[in-house]
Amino acid sequence: MPKNPPPTSTLPAFYKRSLEERRTQLAEHLGLDTLTQEGLWGEHPLPIEKAEQMVENVIGLMNQPLGVCLNLQLNGRDHLVPMAIEEASVVAAASHAAKLLRAGGGLHAESTPPLMIGQVQLCDIPDLQRAIALLHEHQDELLAQAASLDPRLVEVGGGPRAIEIRRLDPLDQDDPLGPMLIVHLIVDVRDAMGANAVNTMCEGIAPRLAQISGGRARLRILSNLADKRLVTVRGNVPFAAFCKPNQPPEEGQTIAYGIQEASIFAERDPYRATTHNKGIMNGIDAVLVATGQDYRAVEAGAHAYASQKGRYTALSRWRVREGALHGEITLPMAVGVVGGVIRVHPTAKAALQIMQISTAQELAQIAAAIGLAQNLAALRALANEGIQQGHMRLHSRNIAAEIGAIGSEIDLVAQRMAQRGGRFSHDIARTILQELRKAP
Repeated sequence: MPKNPPPTSTLPAFYKRSLEERRTQLAEHLGLDTLTQEGLWGEHPLPIEKAEQMVENVIGLMNQPLGVCLNLQLNGRDHLVPMAIEEASVVAAASHAAKLLRAGGGLHAESTPPLMIGQVQLCDIPDLQRAIALLHEHQDELLAQAASLDPRLVEVGGGPRAIEIRRLDPLDQDDPLGPMLIVHLIVDVRDAMGANAVNTMCEGIAPRLAQISGGRARLRILSNLADKRLVTVRGNVPFAAFCKPNQPPEEGQTIAYGIQEASIFAERDPYRATTHNKGIMNGIDAVLVATGQDYRAVEAGAHAYASQKGRYTALSRWRVREGALHGEITLPMAVGVVGGVIRVHPTAKAALQIMQISTAQELAQIAAAIGLAQNLAALRALANEGIQQGHMRLHSRNIAAEIGAIGSEIDLVAQRMAQRGGRFSHDIARTILQELRKAP
């Protein structure tokens, strides 16, 4: 993948250009080769033969709109970020929020090592305390056995790192099983998502774990709560960045305090936190889908992580201090840039090339950064004009198409709905379309 970042992720008036103009500008800006362009434009899609190798009962292919988030600056580098999503407003909102955060010096991210957790369930153990002691005594042997199952991973600097043991007792009277031990195998998976490597190791050492403990091995599987593989992203927006031209600075401060109040609402209330976090995942999932990741695994891990303190809460936090609004998010991010879908899907390969990245850590940080930006955009809308007005303004083109507008009529109908007080409905759209078609 390219080593040099693009000169900037800010492309003025990009959304105003035609489809062909956007494609040309992006290709020239990044120096994309023909094969990459074909993968992005859909002219070189996933071959049906490869699709048949990937999943069962294949009957065809399904496309998603592929947009690009502009303005992202992360750890001093600019990135253009492909996003695959069908929901109106997400790409535009993330791009705008990234521009606001850029005014505060851009986003900054840090990551823990790419450690994944594999679990082996041990049941029917006659002496739990003795089993725990013996398993600890045999840790080096177990790690060596696990390492032998994936020598390639060890060659590139990864491999098993530690054994952890947890005791799980019955929850209540309706729990029919006795105490069990869960052995966690901690594996550094480098630039892979890691599921296959971790599962292979867990299955390989399970018989020896059962022998050492005197029990019976049952489940041997990766955990998607990847809480040893975390990403943290931080950024801030100066009050002035929130202001429109000719607005007083106090207006920006009012917006910042409104976002803080909305954040605290989500931190305290699980009903609000669920929707708050869904908005974050709108941005993250769109990046993960575009790059061929297991977005369902990341979703599951994120929501479980949001509950780790005993109640479900917001993944992000926004606070006003020192003349700016400061935001932060931390969540598990198990992604990869080698293996899996990336090897066969031309669009996923091209999406990574647009980002100008080569490591899983960079991808994880970018995805989390887009999640924080998307969250900022949603909270700003909620705390200011309300989410529906802006969303429906962007959704108006869909409404126009649904009622039969074609070609240039779509934009004209959408524009006139906005001009009529922002009332977006199918009935109003039909009336506007009829007026347009009667006009000379």
